[in-house]
Amino acid sequence: VQLQASGGGLVQAGGSLNLSCGISGHTSGRYSVGWFRSTPKKEREFVAAIAWNSAGTYYGDDVKGRFTISRDNAKNAVLLQMNSLKPGDTGVYYCAARQGALMLATRYYRNWGQGTQVTVSS
Repeated sequence: VQLQASGGGLVQAGGSLNLSCGISGHTSGRYSVGWFRSTPKKEREFVAAIAWNSAGTYYGDDVKGRFTISRDNAKNAVLLQMNSLKPGDTGVYYCAARQGALMLATRYYRNWGQGTQVTVSS
């Protein structure tokens, strides 16, 4: 399965961005998808994840209540709605997929997309 992240950009603090992770290839597989980010402080930080059947979602403590992950099955995509953005959210955002259950650690994800840059100005 191949992944492509898009939707990054420059936004002021308090603003919103919508990221999309397009999924192609073996899309019939049961893939859980996670979003991670690389920031100046952390090499690869967990942001959010959604189970292969959308039965469960999980968020990192720093984004809980501000970010929402969801699936758009018609477009074979996983979306990350980011609201109330802070300068600390600045980084490169990656989406990744794994077959089976939702997991939080990067080592469980085999398929990665290229990153999309998110910059939040103060």
